Amino acid sequence: MKEELIFCPLGGSGEIGMNMNLFAYGKADNQKWIIVDIGVTFADDTVPGVDLIYPDPGFIVDKRDDLLGIVLTHAHEDHIGAIAHIWPKLKCKIFATPFTAVLINEKFKEKKIDISGYLKIVQLNSTLNLDPFKIEFVTLTHSILEPNGLKIETPVGNILHTGDWKCDPDPLIGENINSNRLKEIGKEGVLAMICDSTNVFSAGRAGSELDVRKNMLKVMERLDKRIIITSFASNVARMETAFYCAEKTGRQIALVGRSMHRIYKAARQCGYLNNVIEPLDSRDVKNISREKIVYLCTGSQGEPMGAMTRIANYIHPDVFIERGDAVIFSSKIIPGNEKKLYKLHNQLVKEGIEVISEDSEFIHVSGHPNREDLKDMYNWIKPKSVIPVHGEHRHMIEHINFAKEMQVPYPVKVENGDIVRLYPGEKPEVYDKAPSGKLYVDGNISVEEDAQSIKERKNLSANGFVEATILITPKGNIHNKPLLTFKGLPIYEKEEFQYGLEEEIEKTTKTFSINNKKQEINLIEALKSTCRKYTKEKTGKRPLTNINLVRMNIISYSSHGTHRFSL
Repeated sequence: MKEELIFCPLGGSGEIGMNMNLFAYGKADNQKWIIVDIGVTFADDTVPGVDLIYPDPGFIVDKRDDLLGIVLTHAHEDHIGAIAHIWPKLKCKIFATPFTAVLINEKFKEKKIDISGYLKIVQLNSTLNLDPFKIEFVTLTHSILEPNGLKIETPVGNILHTGDWKCDPDPLIGENINSNRLKEIGKEGVLAMICDSTNVFSAGRAGSELDVRKNMLKVMERLDKRIIITSFASNVARMETAFYCAEKTGRQIALVGRSMHRIYKAARQCGYLNNVIEPLDSRDVKNISREKIVYLCTGSQGEPMGAMTRIANYIHPDVFIERGDAVIFSSKIIPGNEKKLYKLHNQLVKEGIEVISEDSEFIHVSGHPNREDLKDMYNWIKPKSVIPVHGEHRHMIEHINFAKEMQVPYPVKVENGDIVRLYPGEKPEVYDKAPSGKLYVDGNISVEEDAQSIKERKNLSANGFVEATILITPKGNIHNKPLLTFKGLPIYEKEEFQYGLEEEIEKTTKTFSINNKKQEINLIEALKSTCRKYTKEKTGKRPLTNINLVRMNIISYSSHGTHRFSL
């Protein structure tokens, strides 16, 4: 039996976000595993009540005795956001560079989990030995501090897992991409490169943070009123640009939003942002004139509870906005957020506030590689095989075509759950399927995609709710009228609807003789059908329906002849 080298994505292949990748080496009956990244994606309006979604880890949970650890490439939520949800099922070591480790530690503190014995800090450009894997962290550039590619060395060949990256010649904060080391890795030979696909449709280069800074300064120099900049809190280079431009235009700066404060604090703790002006507390700047203040806030995607939306709705306790002010959206619109973000833009413009975005000014660059950046990486690494990840299916198919143009011998298209044998064999191939799926964070409970709570909430959202409580006498008759409750139904004549539903319930109940439990169950199902059918006829909706049958036990008669009963 030969040793095998295996790759298996559980998340992030077929979608952007929720990245979770597995590598294994060894004989089929004795394989050792590592996890690279363990992220979330954010739910949309199709899943009411749910904010976060993460990969179902069941496949690797079953192998936790052979799991050597979780290795993190960088600190974006789509790469680390699920760790506090999944780790308690694994209880393995976690390896991260300093900035990422600070944010990981905070996540576990919020869950009141002591992770100190498991979280291991890896220095930039250093090597980690997890026999049979030898993992080298290679500094790249991205839209967050300390992004790393991983050279994963095994007894049968090397893998380069790029993580998220771009070629930024002027990243402003953090180190430049370690292109010299990448070229050396290419010369050593790379069996397979697992590569970011996000911007594969975009020609040219992703662009530099330095160019954003130059244009941001030009924009802010012409503005003479209050300025609010909203951006991704995790982009520390963009944060530093806001500080730099504020200072150059003679303004003070205040941070607004929990995430902005958290990232600023973590960056300072790791030795970054040491040469910027001190931010003011947003509660203490109300007396500063409008032309002397810049607010840097969260909510760049129009999140309902984000600072920017609360400011626009005039409900933020510390930040006030008025006609003539300007809002700079220094971020990309994430697909799926267009509707709520354009609604926010329109709301601001209607109030006489200038809105500046990447549509009108060069104030944002992506953190992912465009085609020319990808060409650089391919030319440095010269991989035998490429496996596109971090993309929807359309991205990954285009990336396969790109790999063929770059003369890569064996590009492999995968989706979540595919098990790829990288070795042995002449070429990598998908040879099996692991169970995969999604878990929804519903409140503080993780549930499966088809959980009853999710189904019921979707039904409630689309069709409303009807509840009928029916008192049954010992003879099996309805005592008085049923008690009805209905929510979320398009009813204008409520009394007419109620009387009609009461009649239908009474008709159905009269056809039953309720003498045992089975008859009660049959009656409940019949009443559910009656309520849904009647409501469908009157409103076009088939609501979630609940029926309560309550039996009455007669105790005695009062002196006035009225019933006293127990339920």
